[in-house]
Amino acid sequence: MKLILASNSPRRREILTKMGIEFTVLPSFFDESKVKEKNSEVAEFFAINKAKDVFNRLEDKEGVVVLGADTIVCFENEVLGKPKDREDAKKMLKRLSGNTHKVITGYAFIGVGVEISGSEVSEVIFNDLSDEYIEKYVENANPLDKAGSYGIQDGYNLVKEYRGSFDNIVGLPSEKIGEVLKKFYKSVAKTDGCMI
Repeated sequence: MKLILASNSPRRREILTKMGIEFTVLPSFFDESKVKEKNSEVAEFFAINKAKDVFNRLEDKEGVVVLGADTIVCFENEVLGKPKDREDAKKMLKRLSGNTHKVITGYAFIGVGVEISGSEVSEVIFNDLSDEYIEKYVENANPLDKAGSYGIQDGYNLVKEYRGSFDNIVGLPSEKIGEVLKKFYKSVAKTDGCMI
């Protein structure tokens, strides 16, 4: 079985590598901006469509499984995506300061006769952030490619505590992904004795 990650995210690549998974990267061209209605289910919807986009572009689909993923931040029933610019990032961080929000990562595996998807939810509680600290973070931590304008792994003191999977907050729920991949590998091993 060959695993393809439908994402250019360095964070997702790091998580899969840390898990000891062999994979190749083929980014998705799925256009999220066309989806106007955004709610807590949109992460799984995006993950499915990203994986399908890559799978449909493959010439040889046999023995291939594509993994798609999407991470969103939900605060006060609003989905916070990636910021438009630095000012938007500052506004998002100001809103999250001192409050609790949810991080939802949707995931999807697409292959021949395979369509498995789901999502994982973690809760994050932010410290009270001064305007000066927010300014420093935005200038130095590159928040523009991150949902909610932050990365928990960036080394800044943004987060007071979290509940749930750390990797999920980073961008890929390694525990759930590992469970699904183990099932794939077992079924492949039963079929022809081969694994990645």
